[in-house]
Amino acid sequence: MTSATLFLASGTSSELHGTASEISRSGTDLDVENCDLQIMSLNKKRRISAATDFFSYGVLRKTEESLPTLHSPDYYMEPCLKDMVTLELLDPGYCSRVPDFLVGRFGYGCVKFLGKTDVRGLDLDQIVKFDRHEVTVYEDESNKPMVGQGLNKTAEVTLRLQIKNLDLEKQEIDGIVKKLRESMTRQGAKFIAFDPSNGEWKFLVDHFSRFGLSEDEEEDITMDEATGVAHDPGDIGGGNSEIDEDMLMDTNGPMLSHSLPSHLGLDPVKMKEMRMLMFPVEEEEKLEDYRGTVSNQKQAFGKEYRRSPLHNSNQMLIHRSSPPVVRKTPVALLEYNCGTFDPNSSGTVLMMQENKIMPLKTIKKEGFKLDLKQETPVTGSHSRNIVDAALFMGRSFRVGWGPNGILVHSGAPVGSNDSQRVLSSVINMEKVAIDKVVRDENNKVKKELLDFAFDAPLNLHKNLNYEEKEVEIGFFQLKLLKVVSNRLELSEICRSYIDIIERQLEVPGLSSSARLVLMHQVMVWELIKVLFSERENAGQPKSMAADNEEDMMQDIKEGHPEIDPESLPLIRRAEFSCWLQESVCHRVQEEVSSVNDSGYLEHLFFLLTGRQLDAAVELAASKGDVRLACLLSQAGGSTVNRSDVAQQLDIWRINGLDFNFMEKDRIRLYELLAGNIHGALHGIKIDWKRFLGLLMWYHLPPDTTLPVVFQTYQHFLDDGKAPFPIPIYIDEGPVEENANLSRVERFDLSYYLMLLHASEESQLCSLKTMFSTFSSTHDPLDYHMIWHQRAILEAVGVIHSNDLQALDMGLVSQLLCHGQCHWAIYVVLHMPYRDDYPYLQAILIREILFQYCESWSSQESQRQFIEDLGVPLQWLHEAMAVYFNYYGDLPKALEHFLECANWQKAHSIFMTSVAHSLFLSADHSEVWRIATSMEDYKSEIENWDLGAAIYISFYVLRSSLEEDNNTMGELDSLGSKNAACRDFLVRLNESLAVWSGRLPVNARMAYSKMAQEICDLLLSNISEGPTRDAQLSCFDTVFNAPIPEDVRSNHLQDAVAVFTCHLSEVAS
Repeated sequence: MTSATLFLASGTSSELHGTASEISRSGTDLDVENCDLQIMSLNKKRRISAATDFFSYGVLRKTEESLPTLHSPDYYMEPCLKDMVTLELLDPGYCSRVPDFLVGRFGYGCVKFLGKTDVRGLDLDQIVKFDRHEVTVYEDESNKPMVGQGLNKTAEVTLRLQIKNLDLEKQEIDGIVKKLRESMTRQGAKFIAFDPSNGEWKFLVDHFSRFGLSEDEEEDITMDEATGVAHDPGDIGGGNSEIDEDMLMDTNGPMLSHSLPSHLGLDPVKMKEMRMLMFPVEEEEKLEDYRGTVSNQKQAFGKEYRRSPLHNSNQMLIHRSSPPVVRKTPVALLEYNCGTFDPNSSGTVLMMQENKIMPLKTIKKEGFKLDLKQETPVTGSHSRNIVDAALFMGRSFRVGWGPNGILVHSGAPVGSNDSQRVLSSVINMEKVAIDKVVRDENNKVKKELLDFAFDAPLNLHKNLNYEEKEVEIGFFQLKLLKVVSNRLELSEICRSYIDIIERQLEVPGLSSSARLVLMHQVMVWELIKVLFSERENAGQPKSMAADNEEDMMQDIKEGHPEIDPESLPLIRRAEFSCWLQESVCHRVQEEVSSVNDSGYLEHLFFLLTGRQLDAAVELAASKGDVRLACLLSQAGGSTVNRSDVAQQLDIWRINGLDFNFMEKDRIRLYELLAGNIHGALHGIKIDWKRFLGLLMWYHLPPDTTLPVVFQTYQHFLDDGKAPFPIPIYIDEGPVEENANLSRVERFDLSYYLMLLHASEESQLCSLKTMFSTFSSTHDPLDYHMIWHQRAILEAVGVIHSNDLQALDMGLVSQLLCHGQCHWAIYVVLHMPYRDDYPYLQAILIREILFQYCESWSSQESQRQFIEDLGVPLQWLHEAMAVYFNYYGDLPKALEHFLECANWQKAHSIFMTSVAHSLFLSADHSEVWRIATSMEDYKSEIENWDLGAAIYISFYVLRSSLEEDNNTMGELDSLGSKNAACRDFLVRLNESLAVWSGRLPVNARMAYSKMAQEICDLLLSNISEGPTRDAQLSCFDTVFNAPIPEDVRSNHLQDAVAVFTCHLSEVAS
């Protein structure tokens, strides 16, 4: 339920207009239940309706006069005021017969007037008053109507008793009910019921004065000493009302224990003193100001109807259940030290309270103190703020993002490791990098990293083949781009990206985490090449053996042109095996380096986990273990050898061989050679890539295709028998895996590619999860390389998706942060077209052009690049026009508005800011050029005839008058010249009247100068007038011109002289 004061505060007149308009459009069969939705929809539509044509002022005024008023924020009524407006418009006279009208106060009770009640014009604030355990209707007996009229009628009253303990025994309840019955009998009312669960007491009255408990009666019933507070608004009257907690708090009462200061471990009393010190305005004054505002709005209701329904559209939001808070004047900045935007030294904005009107009230000399040991969510590790800045600076304080990654905030600088806490009255203003990909180990931005991270990959992407799709955006066309390629070219494309990353790895000063991510990107591109590229087959099929993957890879490298298509899966397996060996090589070396000389068997096992068979065989032979060396040379080969080793182990177990007399590492090697990888890994943890290698090399048959290998690993993973494929930065980097995060969301990008290869059709993995930044880097905002990987996979037909806009926008944000607006637009043009969002690309491009105009317009290369992309030039000119207009460079803004064909805006700037300056500086050719350039579009320009057309008419008329009397022209007589001048001067005066409020002084000077020149040219040929009347008519034209008074006086003297001559001639 919404109280009356809320409705009035949002503009009663505007609501009446909006509601009337909606009713007029929807018809008379509109049901009451949909009225709220229709009223709320008007606020969102923001369009001008024709309500004023259908509903007259008298109807609206009559409706307004029929409404009751209720301003108190803790009071409410049913039906609420906005429902009354709707029902009154639908059913005129409804307010004179409102059924079961109800008025209540949150936390105190309510009164329901039974039957139909006439509520027209009632001031409910003065009539109905609730206090502790009592209600009074018509406190002033002189204003009380007769019984049965107004609100002095039969009603059902509900009061909430503030009982300390509601968990009462039956005997206690019976005692309270007895006392309540006796009280009602004495007051002439009828007791109905008492609910001990919530303390509600109901009784029936025939008429009104004061009803409730006396002080003596309250003493008889054990009452709570606290005054009534708002418990659950929904408990009273059964309504769905909502109310702001701030409105239910007594500003002079004790502070609530659950308030923000108490939550922060602060003293609420001290916080209140601090607030009064900084903001001495009392809450009561704000409430009075608010009530005065509401009263003024109600008095001005009769005038509001003339305004457009859009007049208060910004205020016509969904009705809140609390009145608007009167905002304090924002505190001025007394000191502003702008930072260098260097991440290590941020600037600060110091804000202090200065009250020049009311004297400060000193509470204590030592001021406000805070216990720094108190840990709260605000003062903890999240922001290191001591107190929320709003407690210091009030509601005028804001914090948020600015353009180009500028962050205004309180607390410790971003990225700072300093644990010292800072007062939130110090506001930091710093430039925050969206990602760390362009920063070295000293957190400094390096241009080489910027080029390798963005320019080089995007230039490579731009040089690939692509197809264009033209889409119509209004009157413009936009060329959407899509890279197209095939799997035969994929190997070369991946190699090009790898070259860029390898050059980036050569940049000095890279941090270890950055190097780890870059090396991982290299391996990802290698994996894409291995899993999805294809090779040309230029000869006849020739069978190839698949017993030895290394021999097969050597044959491939030597360039055999003839390959059996049936062997292609095995070739891909061999390539993947080499990729896997290279990926885990460094991990194997780390494990081997930690093994001492006596543990050569453990050394051999670690070599086998990386399939370094040659090194393992040589090591075993060097130790004299020739038989083991022979077995190792056959590791991962024929399944017959594996079964033999497994059978031998089983025989030993059957015969009861005591394995304690054998080295555990030797048994581990035998288990691995037998294909029992889980037995071999008993008591040892290895990373997921090496586990996958053991599965492929030693467990599965050597001719197993990669999809089967990956699916087998997935089954082990589902059963909890395989290590999770965690991302590289967790597996090898400094970042530790958070146990609270879902492991599925932390899979490595390499594993997603494997799943994609295993089943491209069914897509075992979600593309959104696959192309999340967390699959390849610990920086959640670094999309620069994963976007290219997605684009290439789409180009070769591996994936198809139209719902990866988050990936596109992530890269766009990165590029914009570094000022690469042209590349950001390039990325937007590659976003897939969607029928449900046909204007997505156009909206994004225009936003980029507008928000980052200063960046791209100041660099000719970026601007030319954007033009080459096919972005309509009108969009560029419109963005620059808005930019120059904002910064006050109106001549440039005018030129760009002309270029983008915004004739109305160009005409307005021309008339108010540019034309008079050019005219007074005698640059008439420029005035003529600009004015005539808009003439062909005058039908689209408001007040054209009284605007730029004035200047055109002036130059045409002046030219005609200057052609003089020696040549025959259109103005061949003084009468025709006078008529032309009179028409021009009339239009000049009308133009002054239309543009008066927007024309500066110089513009009026230009108008005066135009009028003076025309008048001088007209009067210069006055002697040629055939009659004195014609001559005097010219003077009459001049006197109506907007010319200076001294010039007008001179012309008046000349007119007197002519008139004197005329009188002399008449007399003679």
